[in-house]
Amino acid sequence: MDLLSRLLAMMPVTGRLDVRCHFGAPWRIDEPGAQAREIRYHVLLSGRAIVEDAHGAPVALHGGDIVLFPSGSAHVLHDGSGTAPAAVDSHMANGVTVATNAGAGASADVLCGRFLLPAVPQHLLRDNLPARLVVHSAREGSAAPERLVRLIALLRDEAYEAAPGSESLVNHLSGALFALTLRYASAGDAPPRGLLALAQRPRLQPAIDAMFEAPGKPWTLPELAELCHMSRATFARHFDEAIGRSAADVLTDIRMTLAGRMLAQGNQSVAEIGEFVGYQSDAAFQRGFKRHVGMTPAQWRSVARESPSDT
Repeated sequence: MDLLSRLLAMMPVTGRLDVRCHFGAPWRIDEPGAQAREIRYHVLLSGRAIVEDAHGAPVALHGGDIVLFPSGSAHVLHDGSGTAPAAVDSHMANGVTVATNAGAGASADVLCGRFLLPAVPQHLLRDNLPARLVVHSAREGSAAPERLVRLIALLRDEAYEAAPGSESLVNHLSGALFALTLRYASAGDAPPRGLLALAQRPRLQPAIDAMFEAPGKPWTLPELAELCHMSRATFARHFDEAIGRSAADVLTDIRMTLAGRMLAQGNQSVAEIGEFVGYQSDAAFQRGFKRHVGMTPAQWRSVARESPSDT
């Protein structure tokens, strides 16, 4: 199983479309920081836009481009004119807010939504993806796969037509958009550091496979390096170049993600879960989980089961 499939199997992501925007310039969309289990996204269906946040220079978007914010940071999309935006009128249609304005300038159509994450610790996903990820799916010269372009077109058509079942279908398509966006980003010529870059390192795949398949095994750096037919130093260098973190850090993320899911969904005792993910004592697991997640396993289990399930 490839890295992206393993990640999505451990952390299945769904989607939800919140707002369809039909604007004429000047316009502006201000998005606050996301909730703990959300990644906000925008699909620019037509027109042009500028996206700004605290994680880099402003980026120009063109029709067909996608931007998502794994960090959950607040951000702004606007027409780039610097003019105060026209007033927005909003109404509900088939469970989605439709926002329009009276701007007389260049038009832009934007879908705004959220990717919804399961009740598991989020470090494995958030800490290994860029704070802001932009995918240019339809720009001239783009190597975006045709299926991503088709998915965006289908998402647009269902969102606009609002036929029977469209609300549910659009939300399912939004979840698929997450997987295809990450696939395309990881296959690009210059994927971001982190898991997306690691996906382009086939020599490291045996170690990644081992950590996902047997997270409870007391893996050592020499053992992981041997699986990849590398020296310890070479393995550590390749891993750091790709992801900027150590194999031990990623193994801890995998263990805690699996433990969090078992705590939320299963009935095993805390000690049994700790042993399953590689901790030799309940006390060591309790300390490690609290250090990684910010609460005890018992507290996590209680909070996760009280939270509404979106996946």
